[in-house]
Amino acid sequence: MADTTLHDRIDHEAPAALIEALRRHAEPLPSPDRADAFGAFFDRFGDARVILLGEATHGTSEFYRARAAITRRLITHHGFTIVAVEADWPDAAQIDDYVRHQAPRPRRGDSFIRFPTWMWRNIEVLEFADWMRHHNAPLPEARRASFHGLDVYSLSESIHAVLTFLDKVDPAAAVDARHRYGCLTPWQDDPAHYGRAVVHGGRPSCEERAILQLRELLAHRLDYLRGDGEAWFDAMQNARIVRAAERYYRAMYRSSTESWNLRDRHMFETLQALLAHRGDGAKAVVWAHNSHVGNAAATAMGWQGEFNIGELCRMAHGDDMVSIGFGTDTGTVAAASDWGADMQIKTVRPARADSYEHAFRSTGLARTLTDWRTRNHDLVEQLRTPMLERAIGVVYRPETERFSHYFEAVLAEQFDAWVWFEQTTAVTPLGHERPHGAPETWPFGL
Repeated sequence: MADTTLHDRIDHEAPAALIEALRRHAEPLPSPDRADAFGAFFDRFGDARVILLGEATHGTSEFYRARAAITRRLITHHGFTIVAVEADWPDAAQIDDYVRHQAPRPRRGDSFIRFPTWMWRNIEVLEFADWMRHHNAPLPEARRASFHGLDVYSLSESIHAVLTFLDKVDPAAAVDARHRYGCLTPWQDDPAHYGRAVVHGGRPSCEERAILQLRELLAHRLDYLRGDGEAWFDAMQNARIVRAAERYYRAMYRSSTESWNLRDRHMFETLQALLAHRGDGAKAVVWAHNSHVGNAAATAMGWQGEFNIGELCRMAHGDDMVSIGFGTDTGTVAAASDWGADMQIKTVRPARADSYEHAFRSTGLARTLTDWRTRNHDLVEQLRTPMLERAIGVVYRPETERFSHYFEAVLAEQFDAWVWFEQTTAVTPLGHERPHGAPETWPFGL
């Protein structure tokens, strides 16, 4: 995520002129717990077709609650009907079924059990899902807001979803699909081993079979659409994931840049497919990390050859998209010390003096929205000075924070606006029990 070979020349404190410009243009925000009042500040962006909402960490409560408040406003006042998040499609489908009052889709196992479980299995997401379910209840199906995952990691569940669909609508095609996917099924529970076996072990790849199965679904789409268009679309998306996952797990062993680009292109294409599926006038809000939704071309990521959803959306939608970054200074965060390790509540270090976060902290304002999309030209000029920006994913290593969690960026070109919380707290993960009183259709499938 972050550039680990940062230029030593970025070692100065935030310029006084930048701090003063931020102080002058930042708009104080109410608590996101006052959802309507908080969300109303974002009405100015409601004409966009796509709004990307970031986060500086994957484990901060305020970021989730703020995005929920903004999204509620976009749904109720501005016609947004798609919520697309940095999560796996089959897992998010459990939430989608819950919020749209649909029968749960079949699965091989429980949802949101892959590391990091706390990223979506938390109280903040559950509260938003409950709100969506209540909002959708009186609406006709076509107007209900949906919830979808954009990510690429669900090889096993996606294979299962395609086969389950074909078993119902075309048993003969299901036999052929099992034969094609048979190349991948031995690896479906640990697909990284497949990538290593192909790249370093000389094993033939399953790429052509995954592509052929996707083509078969597309070739018969008119027949399948006559039955259940939503079910066909779900199966088609899962077939796309199988194809993308097969490529991703091979790319992992060739190049971090190649695998990053493959993943973000898949997420972007999934977003585009959702917009097309919902028809003319469809509008989407995306929840993902700052490193995905900000324009990569304005960061060290882009300068070393990576692109992301934000950059692709900017090229595809132009002024019809808005990207909003989120930042914090200190507090606590839910994160692990290593990939696959247990979640901990970690203390976030104060931002470095040569970072944008330090500049926002120096304003003395605790919670703000700073918008430079169509005005504030003096602020834009100040924000065109490259500085460091912090990125904490699901792993946080405070002891190596400079090299593990900072990258160079030009904020004015990376985002259209910035939401600032001086102090933040960790998300509240859900345990393995269904909350008392929750219905059997509760979205985490436990």
